[in-house]
Amino acid sequence: MSRTNGSGDVPTMDDVAVAADVSRALVSLVFRDSPKVSNERRQRVLDAAKQLGYRPNVLARDLARRRSGTVGVLLNDLHNPFFAGVYDGVEMAAGEMGLRLVLTVSRQRDAGEYAAIETMLGQRVDGMILASPRLDADLILDAAAVTPIVVVGRNVVGPNCDSVMTDEVAGADLVVRHLHALGHRELTHVDGGRGAGAIARRQGVVEAAAAVGIGPVDIIPGDFTESAGVAAARELLARPSLPTAVFAANDLVAIGLMATLEEAGVQVPNDISVVGFDNTALAGLRHVALTTVDQSCPEMGYQAMDLLRGRSDGVRDEPLVTLTAPRLVTRRSTSAPRRT
Repeated sequence: MSRTNGSGDVPTMDDVAVAADVSRALVSLVFRDSPKVSNERRQRVLDAAKQLGYRPNVLARDLARRRSGTVGVLLNDLHNPFFAGVYDGVEMAAGEMGLRLVLTVSRQRDAGEYAAIETMLGQRVDGMILASPRLDADLILDAAAVTPIVVVGRNVVGPNCDSVMTDEVAGADLVVRHLHALGHRELTHVDGGRGAGAIARRQGVVEAAAAVGIGPVDIIPGDFTESAGVAAARELLARPSLPTAVFAANDLVAIGLMATLEEAGVQVPNDISVVGFDNTALAGLRHVALTTVDQSCPEMGYQAMDLLRGRSDGVRDEPLVTLTAPRLVTRRSTSAPRRT
């Protein structure tokens, strides 16, 4: 008979993971007799399960074995390195779990997202991971009624649907406080339009600026593309004077902005500081050296797969939002302003 855990509930796979000091995904591998687990870690998991009185959900396990073993993955834009990072994490977790992936790309179009989801449902995938979808939440939840869904980078929760997100507001706060500490007292934000997380980043920068005494923040409408950064730079160059700092909605926007400004003879960071968001591989290139917010894209992808497996194993039914903490990575694109 299964005992209860400290809270009086029947012990779950999460309880076993904590007791054995391993990931929940690894516990799942052990109870599916995966050969990818070392003997030492397998024994730790089995000992923890025995001590807790945990019994795996045999019905869910048997159902899982009769499924396709395939998970659908929707990426919004292959040109944005953020999605490559998320996919890396998903692929790593899928490999550990012995699952296959079906990859689709929507090209930032609602119709493309809808068609991709319909295609994956038609292939009878065991679940779907949607990275930064723009589709209406009700349509996503309709699909979740057919198969479990985890949304990455956007808060969409409901029956059979979970989310993995970065604390976007906290990330924007890190940017503003960094610029304020350098001496900046004026700030332009190129926003992400309808992109996932754009509203929260805009909210975060406005609130943080007000808290430290910067403002009002100049908002330039945009989206999550390099061309939006180019357009924003042209708008700034047409004005009588430049702000001392710009916070771009993501790294692609920041790179488009920096390239256009530098082509016009504006030096970054001597004439203007620029900050991005995502900490993609592009940001770390020596000639870019972009200060940016890191949101651990591979970790988010890994967590998404772990959440999806949790539903397949039948260990929980309630919607769950996993929030990761951002960190600021400072590079050469920011410095104290020439004028204060």
